[in-house]
Amino acid sequence: MSKTEQILLIDPPTELRFRGPFTDVVTANLKLINPTSKRICFKVKTTVPRRYCVRPNSGVIEPNGSVGVAVMLQPFDYDPKEKGKHKFMVQSLVEPDQPYNAELMWKEAKPESLMDSKLKCVFELPTENTISEERESSLRPTVETKSYSTVEQPSFGNDENQRNMLSEISELRDENRKLKDEGLRLRKVAMLDSVNSPVPQTRPVSHHDAENSSNILLVILVFVSLAVGIFLGKIVL
Repeated sequence: MSKTEQILLIDPPTELRFRGPFTDVVTANLKLINPTSKRICFKVKTTVPRRYCVRPNSGVIEPNGSVGVAVMLQPFDYDPKEKGKHKFMVQSLVEPDQPYNAELMWKEAKPESLMDSKLKCVFELPTENTISEERESSLRPTVETKSYSTVEQPSFGNDENQRNMLSEISELRDENRKLKDEGLRLRKVAMLDSVNSPVPQTRPVSHHDAENSSNILLVILVFVSLAVGIFLGKIVL
């Protein structure tokens, strides 16, 4: 009686590749895909179980599901004579409908119900050039590059222009302060004249003069403030 064809899709389908040197654990990954609408049991076997650790080595794949299997080759001294001895086999069968014991199920399974696929192991040894390149790559320092944005500062022209501008600003501020002091003085004089004057008729004249002086002072202050604001605006732009 002919055997049933493997129902699982296996990736890679025919071989597992392990790249040396084999001084540490080397892992090859195997993917088992169930394209059917049934639950499929699987089991992974090898001809040299002492050399390998397989996780998971058995289980159940859900309908239209998949399982990843890690095949870990343990460290060993590579012998070219062994390369034909390392083989794997993936067995599968449709999960029974009734409750079952997994160990007994595999032992008592009929040969015609078992499906299997065989994979050979391929060992790749690095060449001297590859070893040198990997060693140089590990020793080569890595330079971390970062991108920085430059913050633009307002332009003031050359140093002489900057000094002239600052000097003019200082002069305007002094003039503004003098005008304020003069305004205060004129107000005090007007108030004293209005108090000390014996003629009542002169009081409106003194108040009018003080009011005119105050208005003139306000106009001058507004003009100076506008000039300073425009000048500072030009500097910032």
